[in-house]
Amino acid sequence: MGDAAEDRRKAAQLPEGDVVRVLLEQHARIRDLFTEVKSETGDHKKHVFDELRGLLAVHETAEEMVLRPATKKADGDRGAQVADARNHEESEANEVLKQLESLDVESAEFDQKLAEFEKAVDSHAEAEESEEFPLILESCDEDDRQSMGKRMLAAEKIAPTHPHPSTAGSTTKQFAVGPIASLIDRTRDAVGAG
Repeated sequence: MGDAAEDRRKAAQLPEGDVVRVLLEQHARIRDLFTEVKSETGDHKKHVFDELRGLLAVHETAEEMVLRPATKKADGDRGAQVADARNHEESEANEVLKQLESLDVESAEFDQKLAEFEKAVDSHAEAEESEEFPLILESCDEDDRQSMGKRMLAAEKIAPTHPHPSTAGSTTKQFAVGPIASLIDRTRDAVGAG
């Protein structure tokens, strides 16, 4: 399993704002939130899970919109295969996240599904870190990665905060449907209906 401290150490070796640094820092936060959800109960557990769910939703959407197109361009067929594999994993994760969102956080079913989901998310993050990030670091110069980092953070500000399995794994669908879904999600979040 990945380690949040290791992700932060790797991130600190890259310039502030570099897309890979941004993503490594988010991977560390996601790992921290999984640990916290597992150790909490009641309303605090629900609050931490909501934060985790929101971070995963915007993180994956932004990756599909900004990172995956660059990965597909990197190293020909290999880049396309890596991007397609990560998009497929994110599509599957969206389905599970949607199921988790509908469960009572105090239930044994939630805890069991969360543990399985954590393993899948960790495996996905490890694949990004070992296969995708090296392609980005090799094929994009520092200015490109800085620009991608800014675009990632901008995309996250307008990304949906809940899972939408019908758009997951598709850059085109994220651009077409994502902003509308985001408005609905953020309204739901603001009025506490989510």
